[in-house]
Amino acid sequence: MGRRRKSEFEDLIEIAAKLPWWAGIGLGVVSYLGLHTVAGTRGVAPTALQEFGGAVGGQLIRSLAGFGQYILPVAFLTGAIVSAANAWRRQRLHEGVAGSADPRSLEQMTWREFEMLVGEAFRRRGYAVEETGGHGADGGVDLALSKAGQRFLVQCKQWKASKVGVKILRELYGVMAAERAAGGFVVTSGVSTREAEDFAAGQNIDLIDGPRLRAMIAGAGEARLDTGRPTTSSPAARPGSSDATPACPRCGEVMVRRIAKQGRNAGKPFWGCTTFPRCRGTVPIE
Repeated sequence: MGRRRKSEFEDLIEIAAKLPWWAGIGLGVVSYLGLHTVAGTRGVAPTALQEFGGAVGGQLIRSLAGFGQYILPVAFLTGAIVSAANAWRRQRLHEGVAGSADPRSLEQMTWREFEMLVGEAFRRRGYAVEETGGHGADGGVDLALSKAGQRFLVQCKQWKASKVGVKILRELYGVMAAERAAGGFVVTSGVSTREAEDFAAGQNIDLIDGPRLRAMIAGAGEARLDTGRPTTSSPAARPGSSDATPACPRCGEVMVRRIAKQGRNAGKPFWGCTTFPRCRGTVPIE
């Protein structure tokens, strides 16, 4: 059976749900006031035949505004409620993982909860996060990130048993090239294969496995994004570590694993700032 097509009313709710809750409320108020004003205007009776068409058109607009003054605000306010509920849910998921010592906390989530958690983790690191709608547990790009004018794509894999293989990374790399993204992330609750790690190292894709994601979440409250000076107690802030993502020593942002293509260090891996070329911070991998 095919999936039921959404109505325009449901589409409006979905759009509003992707906005901050206060934006949905604002749209609801503005749409009501604007349409209520149009609906309340009085038409002028036509005095000549050539004015008849304009009078009919004006009456049609007022009638549509009369319906719309109730339908649009309800849709926007409903979306605002959904947005607020999702924000609260993301916060609870993030706090739950940050305060849990159970390494299975990620595996006990649904794939949808895992995507929400990953999105919240990047939000707390200063990224603007767009939920692209994914395609469920085995879909393509789930999140699109933007920061400092650059775009990054994220695939979330909440797999309890399977390892993330190189095929997943190749698919992401193809989408990155098509959308001209600056980089990509593959985030999994489990682990990845060695082949996948080797491919990621040379294609500006950062692999974040379960332990690294938990470290990233646990350190989110400690990283000072406003000054770019992370605390050294966070596992994600240890420069030179090959098994934890360091913070950029210059600006404090997340770094990605890259391969030097020229110079005396050609062919060697290193950590590079995700905001390159705005920031050219690097950390050698020991």
